[in-house]
Amino acid sequence: MDHLNDMALFVEVARVRSFRRAAEALGIPNSTLSRRISELEKAIGLRLLHRTTRKIELTEAGQLYYARSKHIVDEARLVHEQLGEMLEQPGGILRVSLPVDFATLYLAPILVDFAGHYPGITFEFDLTPRRVDMVTEPFDVAIRMGKLEESGLIARLIGRHSRQLYASPGYIEASGKPATPEDLAAHECICMTRVSTWNLHQRINKVDAEVGVRGRFTLNSVGMIRTLAIKNQGIALLPEKIVADDLAAGRLMRVLPEWKGPDVSIYAVTETRLTPAKTQRFIEFLSSKLMET
Repeated sequence: MDHLNDMALFVEVARVRSFRRAAEALGIPNSTLSRRISELEKAIGLRLLHRTTRKIELTEAGQLYYARSKHIVDEARLVHEQLGEMLEQPGGILRVSLPVDFATLYLAPILVDFAGHYPGITFEFDLTPRRVDMVTEPFDVAIRMGKLEESGLIARLIGRHSRQLYASPGYIEASGKPATPEDLAAHECICMTRVSTWNLHQRINKVDAEVGVRGRFTLNSVGMIRTLAIKNQGIALLPEKIVADDLAAGRLMRVLPEWKGPDVSIYAVTETRLTPAKTQRFIEFLSSKLMET
């Protein structure tokens, strides 16, 4: 049984590649953790970790042991949660990677609502444009938008956002309102980086249009695109839920309202299907909100 406990300790060290960070997460002294891992290596008869003053690396035996033991530890943890009160009121630290603009412009009220339902959970949100490594970094779940790359991760579709064309009343007054998608070629269009065409769909007649677009501003931030559109800098293709308040306040108006862009898919990505109760509840809660029409 001691070896099973030490296996769980090893999995945490291997996951974060740090005795200090693992000890903090486990709530035990660093010295105790190091001693327990050394005893595990002696019991197995193989070195599992290369230790230096700057980093920790897995040996070949450590990589094999981690790959096998992680699933055992995850499943054991899940069984204990499902048999206990944590399934009803999960607790612990929930570590989530979130897209910056989506989180700040839209998700914040939903996250606050979730926190109110589950007072036993504390949160570490990492708002970053990079794709975090779910295998080597200590995240429970990553929320990702758009097309996903092929990987061994588990991705669950939790929502879709419709996109429409918007501009400020000031821009329309100065530059005129386009009547057809082809008219967009004569307008300032605020585009995402590496996007030179907008694929639009007319829902009534079920007609598609691929339009070349250009403008002075090309960037990789939905939040900044929204701000520039409000500041009379051009026409933007944006998720309608993100600009709902701007539309209601008159800061933005729909352009070519019968046309829309492709929906943006929203995914919850985890390393494994064996997720703890806190992660399950979080994904289910987001899905219930994001799938609402």
